[in-house]
Amino acid sequence: MKHSALNPEYFVNRELGLLAFNRRVLAQAENANTPLLERLKFLCIFSSNMDEFFEVRVAGLKQQIEYNASVTEADGLLPKQVFAKVSREAHALVESQYKTLNDVVLPLLKQQNIFFFRRTHWNEAQSAWIRDYFFRELMPILTPIGLDPAHPFPRVLNKSLNFAVELEGNDAFGRKSGIAIVQAPRALPRVIHLPEEIAGCADGFVFLSSILHAHVHELFSGMQIKGCYQFRVTRNSELTVEDEDFTDLKLALKDELTQRQLGDAVRLEVADNCSPEMTAFLLEQFKLKKEDLYQVNGLVNLVRLMQVPEWVDRPDLKYPHYTPSQPRELSKSADIFSAIRRQDILLHHPFQSFNPVIEFIKQAAEDPHVLAIKQTFYRTSADSTLMQSLIEAAQKGKEVTVVVELMARFDEEANINWAAKLENAGAHVTYGVVGHKTHCKLALVVRREDDKLVRYVHLSTGNYHQRTARLYTDFGLLTCAEAICEDVSDVFAQLTGLGKASHLHHLWQSPFTLHRNLIAAIAREAELAKSGKKARVIAKMNALLDPDIIRALYDASKAGVQIDLIVRGVCALKPGIPGVSENIRVRSIVGRFLEHTRIFYFYNNQAEDVYLSSADWMYRNFFRRIEVCVPILDAKVKKRIIKEGLEFYLKDNTNAWEMLPDSTYRQLPARRNITFSAQQQLMTTYGQGVTFNADK
Repeated sequence: MKHSALNPEYFVNRELGLLAFNRRVLAQAENANTPLLERLKFLCIFSSNMDEFFEVRVAGLKQQIEYNASVTEADGLLPKQVFAKVSREAHALVESQYKTLNDVVLPLLKQQNIFFFRRTHWNEAQSAWIRDYFFRELMPILTPIGLDPAHPFPRVLNKSLNFAVELEGNDAFGRKSGIAIVQAPRALPRVIHLPEEIAGCADGFVFLSSILHAHVHELFSGMQIKGCYQFRVTRNSELTVEDEDFTDLKLALKDELTQRQLGDAVRLEVADNCSPEMTAFLLEQFKLKKEDLYQVNGLVNLVRLMQVPEWVDRPDLKYPHYTPSQPRELSKSADIFSAIRRQDILLHHPFQSFNPVIEFIKQAAEDPHVLAIKQTFYRTSADSTLMQSLIEAAQKGKEVTVVVELMARFDEEANINWAAKLENAGAHVTYGVVGHKTHCKLALVVRREDDKLVRYVHLSTGNYHQRTARLYTDFGLLTCAEAICEDVSDVFAQLTGLGKASHLHHLWQSPFTLHRNLIAAIAREAELAKSGKKARVIAKMNALLDPDIIRALYDASKAGVQIDLIVRGVCALKPGIPGVSENIRVRSIVGRFLEHTRIFYFYNNQAEDVYLSSADWMYRNFFRRIEVCVPILDAKVKKRIIKEGLEFYLKDNTNAWEMLPDSTYRQLPARRNITFSAQQQLMTTYGQGVTFNADK
């Protein structure tokens, strides 16, 4: 079907779909069943999501508008139209966020003796302690800037906390400015945990903004303070490193990173007490318009409240502690390679521990029989044990090859640092293919056994990141199946060398075969349905945006294929449209853990083909990234994935949101007072050390 043959009304705009997802995140903070401190966390997560939304998506829209771009996506909306809709929805969401914070979460915290003391309510002891704190910790490092011809408006860093101060009077040099800017150093905490004897409770906090407001006059001796207003600007943070611009990607990227903090402004946040004159002045300085202004009732940087739940020792106000279990397959032997030789091992994070992945690389680094280790990295932690093991392996003389994706958004600097450490240790470090982000999650170990070389691989839907492995749901597969290992080896050869794309036996790969093979698999189900046979597609992913895939799904639906899509974030497809998508159902799961698994299921005339992938169904994943999609060959592993990764999530009526034909979402009600949560079921199963029986 041609692009023009489909009505644009059959597609959801990407930006609006992302805001719809963030509304579902915000709903977790609004939900009375969410533990109180977790509700505060979700408010912070929502803020962080919105920051990135403006830094990337809104920034892109503004550039398109500036260049007078008339190109539309499948939804048919022009950039100006999208921006107008986005602005209305974003303002409404932010208003709901602060209403939830001020009217619900903070009062409930107060009932639990968790206080955020406002400066108008400090008692004498608190005022004295805070005054001492200001002079001891803040005053020495603050640099107030009075605006005059010698002191122009300062370069305000992206998302930094700042204060605009209205002044009256002349300073020591006789200067009369009227306006000064105070930038809060990023090293300073935004929330201060007061000592218990000062707070009068175990958990009393004061905002940095309150301390500065109370003592800002100390920075401007002899002048009258007419007003002090916190503000924050969000800037375009998308890096633009083009092929023809450099000969060394790492050096070019370092240059770009220095400019990220000072990109074009896209949003201005100010406290709602900011005077109209100061608001207009700030908008003018950042070349922003009224629709770019977000006046909020409270802190302009809620993300920094994320520390508070960690500081408060109140398990009763948090999710119950959960310890992931070790896979039963690995309990029989300390040697991970012998365990993999016995059978494929499926890891379901965070319900099962990430430690086996760490152990896989650690043992490979220490094993004298291991000759080579190859691994891709897209995102990893600053204290990555995996990276350290690779460094040690290289230092021991093993052949270590690491493909580090330098263009992983917001992780570029960390990846550059790790790349340097690996190179210094003697590892072979490459940066993938220019123009194609290396997003696949692969690790390959080559080991000498009985005078022959044996390969072992780990493939994953998620990143090699120890921290997020406790927060994101992902599947990982450890196998020594030769056909899979050979394909993985060929992918590494593509990433590090030159040559034509080799034929892979089992893996589907972007940018070569993944897109067309998915469309072919969907079309095959359509043909089976037309012949009167059972046809079914189930897919779980983070985002569904590719128009060609959506058209294929619409065609399959019209042929009678039953299609269930579990899409955490933005879904551009609309289900339930008469004559178009009547047989398609779309749901989104938003709960304690971030859903991150990508699973593709095709009934295929009873064969039940199951694939795990690093790729979402988006144009970028199909054509601008290097991704892999691995078939599950082991029957027991396949049953586990179907049960745990798909059936549980289709049964969920606790954290599930159903997409309606008009692209809005409604939270699914419990049926007959029977609730089922996929995440809770998996925690119950694996938290007790019980392994799912695939035969049941």
